[in-house]
Amino acid sequence: MSLLQDFYSVVGYTVKDRQVSASIVINKAHPVFTGHFPDHPVTPGVCMMQIIKELTERWAQSALLLRKARNVKFMAIINPELQPNIQVDLDVEEEEGFLAVKSTTSFGDTVALKFSGVFQKI
Repeated sequence: MSLLQDFYSVVGYTVKDRQVSASIVINKAHPVFTGHFPDHPVTPGVCMMQIIKELTERWAQSALLLRKARNVKFMAIINPELQPNIQVDLDVEEEEGFLAVKSTTSFGDTVALKFSGVFQKI
């Protein structure tokens, strides 16, 4: 179950070993954008991190808990009215119930988020 109900749709999802490539579309009409921010919508960083978690859960076929965010760099604003089509790429390494994930979130040629962290299967 998605914590971000109706916030985004997965329109493409491919897996090659431990590499995941997902194409998503952000719902610009989602209520979160009325408060973040009126007339100037910005996709919240915490929502982008949740999307990474949910895509990793899909790969792992297990619920996950974020144990450590090693490196999180927000590099560009994602305005859902201008950039609703987002690419999320994951590199997942699994060891003893823990998943080390490196991820890049982008739109077009622009990298919006670089994430590196550790999730635990629950």
